[in-house]
Amino acid sequence: MQITHNTVVAIHYVLKDTAGEIIDRSEPGDAMHYLHGAGNIISGLEKALEGRRQGDSIDVHIAAEDAYGPSLPFLIQEVPLEAFAGVGDIQPGMRFQADTEQGPVPVVVTHVSDSIVTVDGNHPLAGQALHFAVEIETVRAASDEELSHGHVHGAGGHHHDH
Repeated sequence: MQITHNTVVAIHYVLKDTAGEIIDRSEPGDAMHYLHGAGNIISGLEKALEGRRQGDSIDVHIAAEDAYGPSLPFLIQEVPLEAFAGVGDIQPGMRFQADTEQGPVPVVVTHVSDSIVTVDGNHPLAGQALHFAVEIETVRAASDEELSHGHVHGAGGHHHDH
């Protein structure tokens, strides 16, 4: 079966940055499952997998625009240190949830001065081209429930408490 819209795909992958450093990988024996065409994975990878079959292996370079998008300057904010009252020693790399008019946004601290904390709400991989080495383990038709929910259920997928 070919990978097309509304198929459930299980893949093993290794994700590297442009320097060849491994950023993420699937664990042996624990493939990543996704619903093709539902936006469950980045668009560039989904396009590269379209039409492939179980057992195929691909290496694909994905531009930042087709991965996590560009780094957006308006998502980088300077916040008064007082806004972190009670947190203790604020350090670069610390992650927080910022409450915004659009709802909660995960941010990472990128710089700390005596009175200002700079936080970045961009995805950690925004602005970066990515390289995926992918092996396609299985391809199957999605169930009606998976289609209505927009994600995979069961083994390797999402579980609902009823």
